[in-house]
Amino acid sequence: MRYFARKSSALLATLFVISLLAFLAFQVVPGDPTVKMLGSEYTPERAEALRETLGLNDHALVRYAKWLGGFVSGDFGMSYSYHMPVASLLTGKMTTTALLSALAFCITVLTSIPGGLVLARHEGGIVDRVMIVVNQIMMSVPPFFIGIIFTSVFGLGLKLFIAGEFISFADSRWGFFRCIVFPALAIALPKSAMTIKLLRSSILAELGEDYVRTAYSRGNSRLQVLQVHVLRNAVMPVITFLAMTLGDIVAGSIIIEQVFTIPGLGRLLLLAIGNRDYPVVLTVVMLISALILTVNFLADVAYQYIDPRVRLQ
Repeated sequence: MRYFARKSSALLATLFVISLLAFLAFQVVPGDPTVKMLGSEYTPERAEALRETLGLNDHALVRYAKWLGGFVSGDFGMSYSYHMPVASLLTGKMTTTALLSALAFCITVLTSIPGGLVLARHEGGIVDRVMIVVNQIMMSVPPFFIGIIFTSVFGLGLKLFIAGEFISFADSRWGFFRCIVFPALAIALPKSAMTIKLLRSSILAELGEDYVRTAYSRGNSRLQVLQVHVLRNAVMPVITFLAMTLGDIVAGSIIIEQVFTIPGLGRLLLLAIGNRDYPVVLTVVMLISALILTVNFLADVAYQYIDPRVRLQ
């Protein structure tokens, strides 16, 4: 319980610091949001009146306190550029990013465990040697570069998807899946390569244990030993690693949205920064930070219960 309370306090403190730093950072960024809002109707007088209406002339700490109070209560304010509540603006974007992250995580899990088993079963063989090289390459290539390759090869070349096209989940579930499957693959491949390598190493370490020799002495094949006896012990650190990568996958989804022009939280964030739409920027930054930190927090807590050594520490 004390461990949980300590981690919860650290999570809240981190979110507070992020909110303060994000707010202060945008106070020194050059640009006036009223210029974008007024457009061709801009005059110094109208800009000043609009700044007064929006409360931009208040002291920075006063504006921060108002924004933080609204954020905590669920009132994210009004978007300067879209002229609508930020909460309404985020609804579809959050769903898109969440589903993209979930699909990338599922692909990582579904490819990692079979891949690690195959490499461990054929240790030292041609399959193992080739896949180790492929794994090293995949781990060194960032997801956004894989996304660019996918767009060039599968989008522009093979026409398996239309580059830049996006179909919302509400309009067509199959169309939405077709639009995010390659972005999800681009995010998942490096993580899958890391997980396969970890599982292979964990399985090979377990093969030297006494219980494995006992399993062989009973007439079990190598595949039976791996699947029935070794995997359940070797997979524990892999599960922990997968839980820890959830935050990275969410962050990767934010980045990959720019490559595939997916209208999620990441793309909205860049557009809002360009428009000096501070209510949207601050809300998106906080939601992304909260999501990543919460995922890592849950992984830490789960690991504390999975591994008794952590509890003893």
